[in-house]
Amino acid sequence: MARIDALYLEDPCSGSRRMVVYLAREGIPISRDRVRNLLRRMGLRAIYQKPRTTVPGDPSERFLCLVDLRLVMAVDQVWATDITYIPLQKGFLYLVAIVDLFSRNVLSWKLSNSLDTEFCLKALEMALEGGRKPEIFHSDQGCQFTSSDFVARLQSEKIKISWSGRKRCYDNILVERLWRTVKYEEVYLRAYSDGWEAEISLARFLWRYCHVRPHSSLGGRTPHEVYTEIEPCSSRPEVTMSGARTVQ
Repeated sequence: MARIDALYLEDPCSGSRRMVVYLAREGIPISRDRVRNLLRRMGLRAIYQKPRTTVPGDPSERFLCLVDLRLVMAVDQVWATDITYIPLQKGFLYLVAIVDLFSRNVLSWKLSNSLDTEFCLKALEMALEGGRKPEIFHSDQGCQFTSSDFVARLQSEKIKISWSGRKRCYDNILVERLWRTVKYEEVYLRAYSDGWEAEISLARFLWRYCHVRPHSSLGGRTPHEVYTEIEPCSSRPEVTMSGARTVQ
């Protein structure tokens, strides 16, 4: 599973057939059915043109995709979230994070041993504890984010909800870049023995990522500096995102 995760980061268009070939070249014989089951267990889906890439729950209401990255011009304009797989020496965990797209600041994160809605809700509550909230909250159509509890919490704060739809796989690319950085500069170098070690080490890495590490895309400043110094979106004239489309 750890090798599948690394190979997926290099080639997210790989399905079970190509993944079997990659693993065979590394001396790991495995059947396609086994790879397919592991990909499903890890929550990974190949990116390619097909009717649906994410299997949602059964939401009573659907939401448009409101995000155009070219029009994100202020902090708290758009927060985005996603879930990734974290390998351990024995077993694995899931990591969810909420990121401000303008500053790249990681507002909150949470580890879990299951793909349920509860740990995503806890991450959302942690992000809102600071007293700030976004104009738009963006996610894919995973069942954790389309659940009635998650949607109701956002609506209670009067936050606009945005879901990635068909042919919109790059709307969450900034969070995917965060995952790539976390995996290659932290997770794969340490091989955590258990969840406690993973939580301590990830906390240290993500704190440095936000508070110490300069980002060239931010003019050499850190995400935390940009997030705390730039005027929030709520105090600026509202910007309407273009390119919105119906989620299918």
